[in-house]
Amino acid sequence: MAITRERIFEIADELDANGQNPTLAQVRKQLGGGSFTTISEAMTQWKVRKAAKEAPTQHTPLPTVAADKLSELGSEIWGMALDLAHGRLTAEHELLRTTRLELEAGKNDAVELANQVTAELEELQEKMVLLEEGTQEAHDEAKTLRATVAMLTQRVGTAEACALEIEKKAADLNAELARVNEQNAQMIRTLSALVSVEKP
Repeated sequence: MAITRERIFEIADELDANGQNPTLAQVRKQLGGGSFTTISEAMTQWKVRKAAKEAPTQHTPLPTVAADKLSELGSEIWGMALDLAHGRLTAEHELLRTTRLELEAGKNDAVELANQVTAELEELQEKMVLLEEGTQEAHDEAKTLRATVAMLTQRVGTAEACALEIEKKAADLNAELARVNEQNAQMIRTLSALVSVEKP
């Protein structure tokens, strides 16, 4: 168990109450051991405390002159304290007024900024609506153009098919014409031969 100052005080009080002088050796014996240095320091404090308790308490009345001087001095100190408090109160009021003005100015700036931001936001929202409308119109135009391109592509395909058909028919007609021309030429040659034979 650790030796504390309070425990040393208790043992010294018990020895003193029993009419015994609480020496370092007796206190150490009651503690069952311990450092003489620790016990000595605690006992020094115990003796001072005991002497303070046993000292007679006498109160000498304060002389009138001293009481008057103290009262006068107290009045002066109280006046100085009031002046100081008044000065501080005035300074605090001025600081409060300045702070209030600064807060109002800051509030006005904040309101003005908020109004400006709100106006800019509304303007951006209007632009966004216009952009959305323009985007929708562009989508619609693109859709119409895609439909037109698809229709034209279909027409081009049909035209190409017709062109191929026309080319095929033209080739067939050219072949037939060549055949007819050959037949005509053959007939002309035959007629020419016949005419030559019939001449005397």
